[in-house]
Amino acid sequence: MDFNINNFNERLKTIKLRELIIGCIVAVILITILSAIFPAIYESDELWFDVLTLLILIFFIYALKNTNGLKSNINNVFEKNNKKEIIYVFLINLFFAMIFLALLSGFDIVLGFLDPSWETGFDWVYEPLTPIAFILDAIGTIILAPLVEELVFRGVLLNRLKVRIGVIPAILISSFLFGMGHEFGGMISAFLFGICMCILYLKTDNILIPISVHFLNNLVVTILESSNIDVLLLEFPWIIPTLIISLLSAVLLIIYIYKGVKEVKNLT
Repeated sequence: MDFNINNFNERLKTIKLRELIIGCIVAVILITILSAIFPAIYESDELWFDVLTLLILIFFIYALKNTNGLKSNINNVFEKNNKKEIIYVFLINLFFAMIFLALLSGFDIVLGFLDPSWETGFDWVYEPLTPIAFILDAIGTIILAPLVEELVFRGVLLNRLKVRIGVIPAILISSFLFGMGHEFGGMISAFLFGICMCILYLKTDNILIPISVHFLNNLVVTILESSNIDVLLLEFPWIIPTLIISLLSAVLLIIYIYKGVKEVKNLT
């Protein structure tokens, strides 16, 4: 990182991969020590994740200290065109993420209608979190994860790879690594979500815009899951509009990525 650069956006681009790796290693060492001192951290997956991401966030706060331009970045998020694109990208990714479950659930429902003896392969049973665990999970998922993941995968990884191997390979590799950090069933949607975040960041040179989309996505997903609305959307008759919107979102997502990759390629 180059502390001689005072602009927030430009300083972010100077953070090297080895500096990020060292910061993450220090964070792991610190959380190991803290877990030994405070066993509650080790005993709670949600608290452990929150503390770890907070420690990594502290690394970025240190790396970006005394920079200017953050206020203009915030104002840029609320510009009319950016607000529209933030909401649009959020919606098409949200509904696309449901497409695989919607297809499987729809197929399961059709088999149930055709064969009354068919036993569904879906068992929508979720163990509710305790209030404290839910709050900790919400803090990590809604607030800390969007900040840290965007700074890591777009702010550092994308920027450093772009310099070394070119913009398109950088988008693909950073998005692939981002997707690998998610549950198996959501890797494809996370990979495509990562590509969209790369496009938004490269188009605007404002890390707060992909952070905003990521925040909205995690906020709505948390609400849907905690209220079981996501389960309702995969049951008859709601599965019909869900499936239609998911398929439409898949088409729109492919178009957005195709046009976006061409646009950012021309920018470089």
